[in-house]
Amino acid sequence: MAEKIIYTPKQNNETKLRKKERVTYITFPVLDAFEEQLVNAFSTRRGGFSKGIYKSMNLGLNNDDEGENVFFNYRAFAQAIGINYNNIVISRQEHTTNIRIATSEDRGKGLVKPRDYDAVDGFVTNEPGVALCLLFADCVPVYLYDPEHQAIGLVHSGWKGTVGQISAKAIELMKAEYGSRAEDIIACIGPSICQDCYEVSADLYEAFSKEYSEEEMNLIFREGKDAEHFQLNLWKAIEITLLKAGALPANIHVTDICTNHNPELLFSHRFTKGKRGNLAAVLMLKPEPPVDPELFKNLLPSFKKENEIRSN
Repeated sequence: MAEKIIYTPKQNNETKLRKKERVTYITFPVLDAFEEQLVNAFSTRRGGFSKGIYKSMNLGLNNDDEGENVFFNYRAFAQAIGINYNNIVISRQEHTTNIRIATSEDRGKGLVKPRDYDAVDGFVTNEPGVALCLLFADCVPVYLYDPEHQAIGLVHSGWKGTVGQISAKAIELMKAEYGSRAEDIIACIGPSICQDCYEVSADLYEAFSKEYSEEEMNLIFREGKDAEHFQLNLWKAIEITLLKAGALPANIHVTDICTNHNPELLFSHRFTKGKRGNLAAVLMLKPEPPVDPELFKNLLPSFKKENEIRSN
């Protein structure tokens, strides 16, 4: 039975729904084009072991769901998207703009090993096999991939992170650490709450007005039900931030799925008034495939013969 999804009008198939065994998840076609180098995924509620308000693929670590169920959910999700769950490194999000450089030493932290960091709302890495993982339930995941330098970034951009330009900070860190160029980076703004569903108060409007121009504010906000309320477009705000950071318009891909519009498929904090689990965004550079021992064994005689000829 096909999943029923409400897609955002005027977006152009920016996401793809996939299913492997019992697990349903989302990927970005623009990143799928690099499937030999990259794993990209965003979880859904489908295919897990949790019950009640957490049904069923809850990947949240800080709620009342049974820990055993959450672990089994991670294991099932990891298997479906083709990664080893021991390689997952999970953030500790506090709506900051702090970004951690993740290395192979971080693999497993938050899931099979304790985390030794606090207040981390984003990761960057250029090490294969390090599966960056952030948690969501309306806030915006932003995926960053530099195919030229094989570097990635993943950030959690709620309204505070968006005001704080966390996406731009991730790009700057990738430039500093890996030699990335903003114009080479592919950016995907992932499933999250859309402008129609995100009503905010005037204090948020004031916060954004300190960072964005009047022209930009007219793109990011529209009037709400009264003078004290506005509809906030986080997607547009992040897109503006990425453009100002040097990303090319053609390399920025905005989601076509709203979490609040799809509560049966995705967890939404606003829709459930906080009674929910968490979705996970994952981005990982694939390691080089191991050498097949049998292939090596078959090649060995010809290798030896070639070296004998050269020695003579």
